[in-house]
Amino acid sequence: MKKVVLSLAAIAMMTVVSCKDANAEAEATTEDAIEAVEETATEAIETVEETATDAIEATEEAATEATEEAAQ
Repeated sequence: MKKVVLSLAAIAMMTVVSCKDANAEAEATTEDAIEAVEETATEAIETVEETATDAIEATEEAATEATEEAAQ
């Protein structure tokens, strides 16, 4: 009977340890995913800002040209 109880206790300890390891791995994976999303979001924001700046400049140039043509 003593062996059965000790065996069950050993199995329970291994289960707890393996769950802790799985939780640590899940946390590490989550942190990696968060970092990847942050990097991607930063790149997307920079791209949008560049595109918006280019669009504003192009619109200003077109408006200036149209104004000059209309004045002639």
